Amino acid sequence: MKYYTYVLHSPQHDKIYIGYTNNLERRLYFHNKGIDGWTAKFVPWELVYHEEYETKQEAMKREKELKTIQ
Repeated sequence: MKYYTYVLHSPQHDKIYIGYTNNLERRLYFHNKGIDGWTAKFVPWELVYHEEYETKQEAMKREKELKTIQ
């Protein structure tokens, strides 16, 4: 199974969200449906960047790295 670290942008609110998942398409769908807590307030979201990893741990590590430079 592949894992992804991703960056979303809400152009209407000029917000950035960084996360990880094993299914990018499904995750973006849930973000844009307003199902997730913080991101629900800033719909719609656009996927602007993603990286692919072999393990969940690698994706989580990269998410933390990106969040520290944000």
